[in-house]
Amino acid sequence: QVQLVESGGGLVQVGGSLRLSCAASESIFSINIMDWYRQAPGKQRELVARVPRWGSRIYADSVKGRFTANRDNAKNTVWLQMHDLKPEDTGVYFCHAELTQGDYWGQGTQVTVSS
Repeated sequence: QVQLVESGGGLVQVGGSLRLSCAASESIFSINIMDWYRQAPGKQRELVARVPRWGSRIYADSVKGRFTANRDNAKNTVWLQMHDLKPEDTGVYFCHAELTQGDYWGQGTQVTVSS
C-alpha cells in the first residue's frame, strides 16, 4: 500500500508561484498514472494535472500554460510547479496514484492565493 505525502502549499499573492511535491513511500516507477487534484471549498475535487508513466501530460484547461507537472521515478516524487497563481487556484491539492489494486490519495496540502 503506497503512501503519498504532499508538501509545498502555502499562502501566496496573485501572480505568485508555488511548487508542490508528492513523496511516495515506495517506487513509483511502475505506477502508470499519477495525478494532481484540487478541491476548492464547496466544490468537487477536480483533476489539475495527470502525469502518466508513458505519454503526454494532461492539464485542466484552467491551468494550461501556468502549471507544469513532472515525476522523478528515481526519487519516487511527483511535482506540480505553479506560476501566475490566481484566486481561483485556491484549494486543497491532493496527490493521487492509480494502481491495479486501487486508488491512493495523499492528505492534501492547502494553497491559498490572496488578491
